[in-house]
Amino acid sequence: MDEVLWKAAAKLRGSVDAAQYKDFVLGLVFLKYVSDGAFLIPDGARWTDVAAKPGNREGSLGERIDSAMGAVMRANPSLDGVLPQIFAGVDQRRLGELVDLIGEVEFGERSARDVLGEVYEYFLEKFARAEGKRGGEFYTPSSVVKLLVEILEPFKGRVYDPCCGSGGMFVQAEKFVLSHRGRLDDIAVYGQEANERTWRLAKMNLAVHEIAGDIRYADTFFADAHPGLAADHILANPPFNMSDWYRDPGDPRWRYGVPPAGNANFAWMQHVVSKLGPRGRAGVVMANGSMSSRHSGEGEIRAAMVEADLVSCVVALPDRLFRTTPIPACLWFFDRSKNTPGRVLFVDARDMGTMTDRTERILTGDDIARIAGAYRSWRGRGHSDVPGFCHSAGLDEIRSHDHVLTPGRYVGAIEPDTGDEPAADRVERLTKELFTHFEESARLDQVVRAELGRLDG
Repeated sequence: MDEVLWKAAAKLRGSVDAAQYKDFVLGLVFLKYVSDGAFLIPDGARWTDVAAKPGNREGSLGERIDSAMGAVMRANPSLDGVLPQIFAGVDQRRLGELVDLIGEVEFGERSARDVLGEVYEYFLEKFARAEGKRGGEFYTPSSVVKLLVEILEPFKGRVYDPCCGSGGMFVQAEKFVLSHRGRLDDIAVYGQEANERTWRLAKMNLAVHEIAGDIRYADTFFADAHPGLAADHILANPPFNMSDWYRDPGDPRWRYGVPPAGNANFAWMQHVVSKLGPRGRAGVVMANGSMSSRHSGEGEIRAAMVEADLVSCVVALPDRLFRTTPIPACLWFFDRSKNTPGRVLFVDARDMGTMTDRTERILTGDDIARIAGAYRSWRGRGHSDVPGFCHSAGLDEIRSHDHVLTPGRYVGAIEPDTGDEPAADRVERLTKELFTHFEESARLDQVVRAELGRLDG
């Protein structure tokens, strides 16, 4: 089913901008199944009305679809300004082929909500891969989202994402609640997104999953959409190393230091901390540089946050989890009510994950369970250090490293277990590892050269 729909998406690729065709496809899929959900669909706006054969309808197909989208939004205030009305100006023959393909797909006996939710998640991932770097602005790899959720365990309360993209964090939080026999109304979601088209995707994605939430279209640094929010759980994947951001040096959110104008990493983290309630916890995806940078006062901000005992855990992630960027990533976790005051858990997961192809890695269920299990044990005071994997460090130890939080500095090395490995096999294994290192270095060199060429151009 998914592959059929993905092929359907290709129908419009030649006639609309590559970054826009997801709006057409996801809008149509939404319209086809929204009448089976908790929404009012006015007469004339149902899929059967829109997809009627040419002899049974007035006006062009695109005009009919735009009109239906408008009618649905007027009947459902929560969708106001969300659904795309962009169909009248595209190639009507190709649009007709796309409508026919979507209309013919059989979805079986499962509920429209479940099926449509899976379709949306599938498309968002496929579009992110197809669009490359640009696609990553609205999609976080599902295994990374699952890891964040498994560590934070958002059973109940207010869940917030300050740069919510297409809403994947909220959807995964909902799945976590339901998988633990909770109810959909056990959590309330809040978020904002600075890209209008991505905000539309988030609103549709939440509507598809029947998640009610306060999701605003606004720039987080220029206009904080939830100034009084005290969140119980925060999940976020901000843009890495963002240099073009609105910066007010007098902003009260910069409690631990004014972030540099050229990099918003510590602006995002301080914003997140400012939104935590008295017992709130947060997980944030960050570029690796955030763990060690001393540029423009970043080292001082990091030290101040550590000394305030806000940082609970830092996880170094494996490379190639993010198809859309070569920048290595890590996870920061914050906690207002640490069970282990004065200590930080460091987890080095760089050697974990499984390659799905030559360019992309995922964290498996076992990987996620191991990392999340280490955190839960540490938080529950049942922790034991595992050399090469995890280590609980006190503030004095962190100070001895000048507040650099790179897990590799703390977890130590795994004692190599060569056992009875024959010398020839050992040489072969080490040679392969060396060549893998060279290949990766060459790949990163190509990425850097291409980016420098683009900037020079």
